[in-house]
Amino acid sequence: MTHLTALMSADHAAGAAQTSDAATHLTGVAGWAVDIMEAIGAPGAGLAIALENLFPPLPSELILPLAGFTASRGNFSLAEALIWTTLGSVAGALLLYGIGALLGRQRMRTIAWKLPLVDVADVDRAEAWFNRHGAKAVFFGRMIPVFRSLISIPAGIERMAVWKFLLLTTAGSLIWNTVFVLAGFYLGENWHLVEGYADVFQKIVIAAVAVTVTIWVVRRLAKGRDKAPS
Repeated sequence: MTHLTALMSADHAAGAAQTSDAATHLTGVAGWAVDIMEAIGAPGAGLAIALENLFPPLPSELILPLAGFTASRGNFSLAEALIWTTLGSVAGALLLYGIGALLGRQRMRTIAWKLPLVDVADVDRAEAWFNRHGAKAVFFGRMIPVFRSLISIPAGIERMAVWKFLLLTTAGSLIWNTVFVLAGFYLGENWHLVEGYADVFQKIVIAAVAVTVTIWVVRRLAKGRDKAPS
């Protein structure tokens, strides 16, 4: 029995050493995220995701698999990883909702009036679209790179009911977080494979946005030329 206990202790020590070694080789955002998780446990994963909501350049597609990987090493449980990352997502989204609410519709119109190529009518159309599809936009937006954070602002501007915003944000965030946390948990030290697929998805989204914006600018410039006196 003593020999078995010693072997189990040795295995546990080896696993801890592997975790430490894996973390040591991580740099940049990955190293920062692991340091927070190792320092304060699962709440560190929640804090990292809350900051990701506020600063979109911090990729959730990197932080979430790392939270799953860290959970697989026993630093905290899988359930704790899912709960805290979802709480972090909701907290960050709620803060952005508050910023949108403070900005308000009137200030948004004032900003639109001062922007080149933008008409107040564009704001009206965006507002009408959000009033029709706001619930779906908030729910599915939580599962789309870039829009994950941004969608909270128009929800605040349009003063979507807070309970409804929280419900939709929690549901969408839980689905997104679960996919990436579980991937990191079961892939273990190969967690970084998830980032590659997520990066492709993000580039597709960014390319689609770029094409849409380009088409909109071209049409707006053409419209301006048509209105110009001959």
